[in-house]
Amino acid sequence: MTFRIATRGSALALWQANYVADRLREKHPGLETELVVYKTMGDHILDKPLAEIGGKGLFTKELEEGLYAKAVHCAVHSLKDMPTQLPEGMVLGAIPTRADVRDCIVRRVDDVEDPTLVGTASLRRMALAQERWPDARTEPIRGNVQTRMGRLYESGERRVDAVILAMAGLLRLGLTQTEDRYDFSPLNPEKWIPAVGQGALAIECRDDDAETLAVLSALHDEQTAHCVTAERAFMRAVEGDCRVPVGGYATADGDHLRLRAFIATTDGQTRLIETRFGRDADQLGRDVAQLLLDAGGRDILARLRGRG
Repeated sequence: MTFRIATRGSALALWQANYVADRLREKHPGLETELVVYKTMGDHILDKPLAEIGGKGLFTKELEEGLYAKAVHCAVHSLKDMPTQLPEGMVLGAIPTRADVRDCIVRRVDDVEDPTLVGTASLRRMALAQERWPDARTEPIRGNVQTRMGRLYESGERRVDAVILAMAGLLRLGLTQTEDRYDFSPLNPEKWIPAVGQGALAIECRDDDAETLAVLSALHDEQTAHCVTAERAFMRAVEGDCRVPVGGYATADGDHLRLRAFIATTDGQTRLIETRFGRDADQLGRDVAQLLLDAGGRDILARLRGRG
């Protein structure tokens, strides 16, 4: 059997899919793998923020259609790009050990001034950037990692002073070691709370495909799964998506979980933060969500959604 793996076609997506394929062959000697590349709606539309064109599902739908059609056995995603509710018949067959969870400020290597124009299409990052640099403006930019970094050296109005990217992607592509034109400054996740699921991969498959689930189980990391379950439960409970500035980051010490999360206004002037401990991942996520909603988050989100 050739184990077929669906992926998007960006350099980072291909790295992630190849990483999964390599690990599967290590765990299952003799297994043959093949990558099947799909172009998603999110890859086609690059001139608008995700909030305006439908949200995170735009990066997964075409791959899931391949799963429904049984053209592929599994699909590899960045977990932070996935909706918290999976389509009917789909399941996360494995969540491998998480990589670096932090965001990273990327600037020109010779630029030490505070930025006046920050490039990011994430409302979470926009809110955090506005809080850190109150006098700066944010510019919504999308595209692959290299495209966004390239905006730092563009000419004229396209040039930005800083971009904010996931550290995991930079490390996976080896950019922090090979790109000497850029300064990379990782951000403390206690203060700059990451996106839900950031740094984690998700391997999706059909919930009735017992053979594929058995193959994928060798890559599953239970501690990472507990952490992202708490984060996604929080996100689901606040009905969060890419249209609202929220973030959440869980860590584990044995079976003890810690979840730190926030809800903010888009201008970063109001940021509600809560940290709680627990053992039940799903309950912890829901508890933190309820605390933040009751503390004023419900009003913040209602205003944001009403504006949209």
